[in-house]
Amino acid sequence: MAEHSSRGEIFVVDDDPAVRDTLSMVLKAAGYEVICFADGAALLSVARNRTPAAILLDVHIPGKSGLDILKELHGEDYPAPIFMISGQGDIAMAVGAIKSGALDFIEKPFRGSEIVGRLDEAIGAYARRQAENASPKFGSLHFPGREPLTRREREVLEQFASGASNKEAGRTLGISPRTIEDHRANIMKKLGARNAADLIRIVMTAAQRAS
Repeated sequence: MAEHSSRGEIFVVDDDPAVRDTLSMVLKAAGYEVICFADGAALLSVARNRTPAAILLDVHIPGKSGLDILKELHGEDYPAPIFMISGQGDIAMAVGAIKSGALDFIEKPFRGSEIVGRLDEAIGAYARRQAENASPKFGSLHFPGREPLTRREREVLEQFASGASNKEAGRTLGISPRTIEDHRANIMKKLGARNAADLIRIVMTAAQRAS
């Protein structure tokens, strides 16, 4: 039987050998190549010179935390999706990670099939956006006196303004509806919107000024 070509490399960062072994086995079975790291320093030395298809990064690792590593990689601009792996008590931390550029977070304990599905979706969505090479329509909008939106927040805002539901927006961007909700709440806070209608009004006003 002919060998299937690799679907790309996944970098896995976790200090638990059992987690690394499990993820490695599941992802290899799905056609990915897997490179495992026990700490963030080892990841940084490779990830700065070599881009994987995606990174799975545990929040709690020896030395610098997963959040510190995410910031050093400049997650928002890193050329591959980065998922944070977090325990059930780390959800607030994981939401903070999204604000620092993580694409999404995966909660422990997890099922192998769920991780493969989430990665497939995220990598596919990321590749489509790269191929379209389209910066969000709202990328050049200015909201005077307001904190600027991150690139991913602009992407979520574009989905929201086009009438997409959280589920539809999540499918398009390769992230979970729950993460879409987190982004949406952050966008509303940054732009000072009281509700959904107010948010659309702010966006339309900014668009008219820009045209």
